[in-house]
Amino acid sequence: MTDKPAEPASLNFETALAELEKIVDQLEKGQAPLEDSIKLYARGEALKKHCETLLKSAESRIEKITLAADGKARGTEPLDVG
Repeated sequence: MTDKPAEPASLNFETALAELEKIVDQLEKGQAPLEDSIKLYARGEALKKHCETLLKSAESRIEKITLAADGKARGTEPLDVG
């Protein structure tokens, strides 16, 4: 009996990314049967989407420090990641 993997949404970024890397490695080796490869790919897509969501959320909370001409901190503004 195999345990059902946790839903991606319940995983933190590091755990989801580690699982995604493991899946990519398995798929790149090409040793899994076709049906297992399809399941791995679907799981990987869900993990990728979850990781992207977590990263976008983190980016929206990050601010950059702005400096005045004399080099002293002037304040903060939203980080421009685009």
